[in-house]
Amino acid sequence: FMAVADTQSFSRAAEQLHLTQPAVSKRIATLESQVGARLFDRIGRRIALTEAGNMLLPQARHILMTVEDSRRALANLSGQVGGKLTLATSHHIGLHRLPPLLKQYTQRHPEVELDLHFLDSELAYQGVLDGTLEMAVVTLAPHPHEQIQVVELWRDRLCFTCANDHPLALQPQATLSLATLCKYSCVMPGAQTFTGSLIAQRFTEAGLKLPVSMATNYLETLKMMCSVGLGWSLLPEKMIDSELVELEVDTAPIHRPLGYLVHTNRTLSNAARRMIEELHGQVQGDA
Repeated sequence: FMAVADTQSFSRAAEQLHLTQPAVSKRIATLESQVGARLFDRIGRRIALTEAGNMLLPQARHILMTVEDSRRALANLSGQVGGKLTLATSHHIGLHRLPPLLKQYTQRHPEVELDLHFLDSELAYQGVLDGTLEMAVVTLAPHPHEQIQVVELWRDRLCFTCANDHPLALQPQATLSLATLCKYSCVMPGAQTFTGSLIAQRFTEAGLKLPVSMATNYLETLKMMCSVGLGWSLLPEKMIDSELVELEVDTAPIHRPLGYLVHTNRTLSNAARRMIEELHGQVQGDA
C-alpha cells in the first residue's frame, strides 16, 4: 500500500518490491476488502489516494515504524553494531564536513551497511519525520517539528562575496550597506530552503528585497555562478577562496546552524548511536 501510494503507480511499486504487477494489485484488493474501503482511484493510468487512503497512509507509516523499532530494540540487546543505517545529508555537509568521519566510521564498524542519501535539508527533515530515514545531518530548521530531536553541531558563518572583478569588489568604500548590495543582481539558495529563508529574513527586516537573478539549492553551483560574475552571493566561510572576494557589509554576521536530527519516538539502532558518538567526537576534535 505504501509503495503504491509513494510511487503513484502499481507497476513502479511492483518494481520497487520485486513483485509482479498482478501480485501488487491482488494485495491492494485484499487490503481494501479487509478495511472495507477503496484506497485508490484508478483513472486511466493515473493512481490517486482516496479519502480513505489518505487517512490510512500515516497510520501505515506508523505501523511499519513501530515494527522496525521493535526489531531494532531486540537487535540492540546483543550490543553488536551492524545492520543498515539509513542516513541523509545535504550535499554541502557531505562534501565538506563528513568525509573523514564517514571513513573512520566505516573502518570501525565494517558490519554496518551505510545507506547514504544526499538530499536537500528540507526533504531530509520529512524523511526523518515519516520514518524512511533513521537520521540526517543537515542544515537545521528554525522551527523544527515537535517530534524531531535536533542537535546543533556546527555554525556556518555566511560571507557576502563576489568575483574579484565584480563592481562591488571595486567599490571605494571599505564597508557596504545592504541597500548598496541590492543595486546589483545576486545568486542565492532557493527561497524555500532553510538557508535561503535565513538570508531573505535579514533583508526583509531591513525593508529590502533581494534582487535574485538565479537560484539553486547547491552551494557549489552558487559558488561557480558567483565566481564567473553572475552576481554576488552569501556562501559558507569555508568556501571562500582565491576566485572570490569577501565583502565587508554593515550588518551583523549571519550564521546557519548545522547538526543532526532523529525522530523522538524512534528507537535508534546501535549503528545510529555510534554515528552520533562519532559526530560529537569530531566536533570535540575540531574544538
